[in-house]
Amino acid sequence: MSTAPVIAAVDGSEHSLRALEWARSAALRHGTGLVVAHVLPDSAQLYAGRRTALADPAAPQEYPDPVADRVRALLEEAPELPDEVRYEALEGSVPEALRVIGAEARMLVMGSRGRGGFTALLLGSNSRAVATTAPCPVVVVPHAERAAGDTGDAGDSGGAAPGPGPSAGRVVLGLHAAETPEDVLAFAFAEAAARGTTVQVVSAYAIPPAPVVMVDTPFAVLTPEGLADEADAVPAEREMLRAQTERLQPLRDRWPQVPVEQAAVPGDAAGRLVDASRSAALVVVGRHHPRRSVRGLAIGSVAHAVLHHAHGPVAVVPALSDDA
Repeated sequence: MSTAPVIAAVDGSEHSLRALEWARSAALRHGTGLVVAHVLPDSAQLYAGRRTALADPAAPQEYPDPVADRVRALLEEAPELPDEVRYEALEGSVPEALRVIGAEARMLVMGSRGRGGFTALLLGSNSRAVATTAPCPVVVVPHAERAAGDTGDAGDSGGAAPGPGPSAGRVVLGLHAAETPEDVLAFAFAEAAARGTTVQVVSAYAIPPAPVVMVDTPFAVLTPEGLADEADAVPAEREMLRAQTERLQPLRDRWPQVPVEQAAVPGDAAGRLVDASRSAALVVVGRHHPRRSVRGLAIGSVAHAVLHHAHGPVAVVPALSDDA
């Protein structure tokens, strides 16, 4: 088990405090420390620079940090805390500061919007930038309006968390059987193991244009044991399920206690993942399409769509290992 901490990015907004609660529960589940990171506002950073430049002994030693006070008050009321909790005040731009501190993180958790976001936006610019560039998995916790109606545990939806035990809802994994990096799969299985829940794997297959309009129907879910030659599925769906099974076998061997469900859907998987997010504990997607991005910094279309429209937490996982 990795001892790298879970990092919660906060700015004092309700969105970020929901993310802090999610991160606290995640740190307890994984037995790691919790780091609460706050990128100081421009006014505080300018004050610190001015005081240093002028060397004014009459100036206060520190700029007031109300976010730190609020975080400490919230953590004091928490039912349980990780063994190690620390607060970090950071300087620089939000994406760059979080990118740097994220190099030491098991995951970085943040809200979907910060203080400066427009109410109508589902995903703030800082959340998008961090999810695109951070060197660690980034979990984006949606604001209350997007999460309304979720059936996951209270710890994931912003209420009083029950602690590190099993949580309601599956971990849903968006998988391109041939191209999703191994790190994405491992993150999903490790999270499911920590939660004591199921991994539901969703992949999409291409279909030729149909001469008639098809009415959308819920996708079928199979267990690996239920995938037989005579299964009632179109050839493309059956082939996708077989490709899934082959790709998932090493993960099932590594985490035999994690139940696996498989689903193959026609067309684009993004809409199916968004639908699944209503009842999922977490949706996990890879950050980029490895064969179509430049140096791994672009975010793929599926990840982009899920981040903008999901009803629950989304983990965007980059390729972490050199050979991924």
